[in-house]
Parts: sequence; C-alpha cells; structure tokens
Amino acid sequence: MSDLGSEELEEEGENDLGEYEGERNEVGERHGHGKARLPNGDTYEGNYEHGKRHGQGVYKFKNGARYIGEYVNNKKHGHGTFIYPDGSRYEGEWADDQRHGYGIYYYVNNDTYTGEWFAHQRHGQGTYFYAETGSKYIGTWVNGQQEGAAELIHLNHRYQGKFLNKNPIGPGKYVFDIGCEQHGEYRLTDMERGEEEEEEETTMMTVVPKWKATKITELSLWTPTLPEEQPPTDGPGPEEAPGTEGGGELSEEGQALADVSEGETDSMRPGEDDGDGSREEGRENFRYDTIDQDVVLDPRDKGRWRSDL
Repeated sequence: MSDLGSEELEEEGENDLGEYEGERNEVGERHGHGKARLPNGDTYEGNYEHGKRHGQGVYKFKNGARYIGEYVNNKKHGHGTFIYPDGSRYEGEWADDQRHGYGIYYYVNNDTYTGEWFAHQRHGQGTYFYAETGSKYIGTWVNGQQEGAAELIHLNHRYQGKFLNKNPIGPGKYVFDIGCEQHGEYRLTDMERGEEEEEEETTMMTVVPKWKATKITELSLWTPTLPEEQPPTDGPGPEEAPGTEGGGELSEEGQALADVSEGETDSMRPGEDDGDGSREEGRENFRYDTIDQDVVLDPRDKGRWRSDL
C-alpha cells in the first residue's frame, strides 16, 4: 500500500454543478445544510458556506470510498475519517486536503500506524504495529519512511538504535528478556548473489546492513537519542573522533543474536511496501531480525558469550 496518492480520489468541485437540495443565502449560493449529487456520481451531504463545502459533512465517492469530517473552503481540514475502497481507513487531523497532524491509519491486514503526519505522509514520531507478529516500531519517521532513533520491539527481545532508508544502521543494541544486552553496529555490505546472478553482468548489487556484535553486558537504560559528538577542546590537539550516531530505518521480526564466535549475524532488513499506489503507503512487512538458531538464549550461556567475543 502506498502512503502517497491515497487521495487520488479527488473530490469534485461544485460551483453549482449537479443536483442540489438545501439552504441558500440571499444571493442564491449554497449556504447552510444541503445535499448534492455531483456530475461524476459522487454525493455530498453537510454544511455549506458561500457555495463551498464548509463545516461538517459526508462526501461519498461512487467507488465506495467516503470522507466524514470537517471542511474549510471545499477542502478537508480539521478532524475527519477517510475510508478507502479496500476497507483501510485514516482517522485524524487534516490540512488543505492532506493527512496532516496526528492520526491513526488502519490497514487491511490489521496493522496500524499511530502518530504524526506531515503533508500526507508519516512524518515525526509514530508507532507501527504489526498485527501478524505482535511486533512494533516506535520512533522517528521521515517522509513516510522509518528513519532516525527508534526501538523495534519483538516478543522476547528488542533492538534499539537508528534507522535509515528502512534499515538499521550504525551503533545499536539488542536487549533480551533473559537479562542481557548485545552491543554492536550495523554495517553496509553487498548482498550475496547466486551463481546465476553472478553470470548476469547487468545484475545490480544490493547493499544491505549486517550486524557486527562487539560485547554483551547487563541491562542498562536506553534513551531514544544517541550521544552527540563532544565539542573540540581549546588549543591544538588530535582531531575529534566521528560521532557514534548511525542513521537507520526499520522493520521486522527478528534476527537477534549472532554467531558470537565471529560476532556477526545475517542482515536485518526492514519490510517493503506493497506498492498499491492508490492506497496508504503504510503496510510494512517484516523481513529481518530473525534469531540465529545456532545460539541458545539461556542465562547459563552468558559467560560463554563473553569469552567468545
């Protein structure tokens, strides 16, 4: 599903077109409460002001979609609910005909996004809940994508770090319910290709993040922002080391502990959108963060983990 373009169902402007039954002002404009059937087959029932939809109203598209909420000068503005033809819906704030402010999107697969919107896209702080697995992403979004500091929570462990372009990247840590944390970082690597792919010269390499573990510790407090670089000291001295912030992005069910003897796990890759451009870009799919089955999550093994690192 696509976050952009879900309002490709444009409402027809009225300008006294179509059939109208309702109140008018002294100059004959639609003003007050009324019902209209527009030339394209859509209908509107609600308040008007000087010939334009203004105030509470219900707009029904001939394809089954509908909007119930507030209007200002013929545009969705204020609080409203938009129900799409596939049954998904958005409930929240609107501005200038776009999802803007705080709102909740309910997807057809029962996933939900709850949080901030900007210019029709998920942008700011938000939580995406994956109904199938019970996992959820809590953190920052930029232009519809999971990006920035965030926490990806699964049934018995969670990942805390940063995301970029829907992938975890840079420093972060896995927190396990058995009472320990695995620290490390995600590094970009070329995805392995099969023999057939290698024979094709036109095959493009896909860069994916790969987890590199560095240490295991006891549990500690995590905040949704990573330390900033320290300011340079006065006088001559060594150059400031680069900051530990990594950019990053999200998704899915989880690859957690790696083969600690080497300190690496397979790449943790976030989900990809379904690509239904006529609906909400929302539905995210889990594609990474699966626990390496060679590692046994048992508190008795913590000493072994340390010695192997």
